[in-house]
Amino acid sequence: MTTARFDALCIGNAIMDVLGRVEDDFLVAEGLHKGEMRLVDAARSAELYGKLGSVVRMSGGSAGNTAAGVGSLGGRSAYIGKVAADDLGRAYAHDLKGMGLHFATAPLEGGAPTAVSVILVTPDGERTMNTHLGACLDLRPQDVEADAEAVAAAAVTYLEGYLWDPPAAKDAFRRAAEIAHANERKVAITLSDSFCVDRHRAEFLDLLRTRTVDIVFANEHELKALYETSDLDAAVAALREDSEIAAVTLGARGSLAISRGETHHVAAAPVAEIVDLTGAGDLYASGFLFGLARDLSLAECAAIGGLCAAEIIAQMGPRPQRPLADLARQAGFEI
Repeated sequence: MTTARFDALCIGNAIMDVLGRVEDDFLVAEGLHKGEMRLVDAARSAELYGKLGSVVRMSGGSAGNTAAGVGSLGGRSAYIGKVAADDLGRAYAHDLKGMGLHFATAPLEGGAPTAVSVILVTPDGERTMNTHLGACLDLRPQDVEADAEAVAAAAVTYLEGYLWDPPAAKDAFRRAAEIAHANERKVAITLSDSFCVDRHRAEFLDLLRTRTVDIVFANEHELKALYETSDLDAAVAALREDSEIAAVTLGARGSLAISRGETHHVAAAPVAEIVDLTGAGDLYASGFLFGLARDLSLAECAAIGGLCAAEIIAQMGPRPQRPLADLARQAGFEI
């Protein structure tokens, strides 16, 4: 993978995140279930935003966070996602390009606005997301074709499962996978959340079993949902048969790095204080993909992923506030 121009090209919903701290009572009053991600219309998004005090606003979206993390590690990353030709869309593009990411997707003209996610963070660091997808839904195969050279030049093309809802976006990802495999590159997917798995279980399994996807990222709950079992060992055994490489996060218990011939249980990196869990899985994927692109062992990939996840949950927001490369070197990784 070392001859690639990009370590990872990430494809996902380009969302501007608005993060605000709330008490648990706020969620109850608003009829929200802690930890869920729900889709809302523009009016509900504006209503929730109006009830918050001070907020942190930054470009987000699961795959966008992963791309930013790869860049913070000193890697080369690219992103494909649809924003609108509006103020938020321009801010989103400015953020990514300011981080050194390749982002060339043409903005949507005259349609829905740039997507916004109002993320409510409770004192335990858990996040409850209320997302208006807006222009995200307009990502199409033509957007991938327009950036085909970047897909062909990426060691891994990485898709977020959230993107699997709009039919055109499915076609865009399948086209990206074709381009990647035609150039002897790898394709990865993150299952995103258990609700996403419940909606698309059969299609996700088909992506694995047809070898459209080579690498899978999931947390423990998503993996169990995929195989409809409460037994983690059984789910891991099934995943080993279906995927060339997999990474399964286990929260405070660390993570599993899995191939058909080996499984590594890697301990979680220490966290002084959990501030905000937003982006933990996204940044774990950043570290793992970064390691894969440099031909590190699966255990090392998981360890860097855990280090990145620990850093991001100790701050507010899903984008690194200090270079992850420095942290990796301090931890003894030669990158």
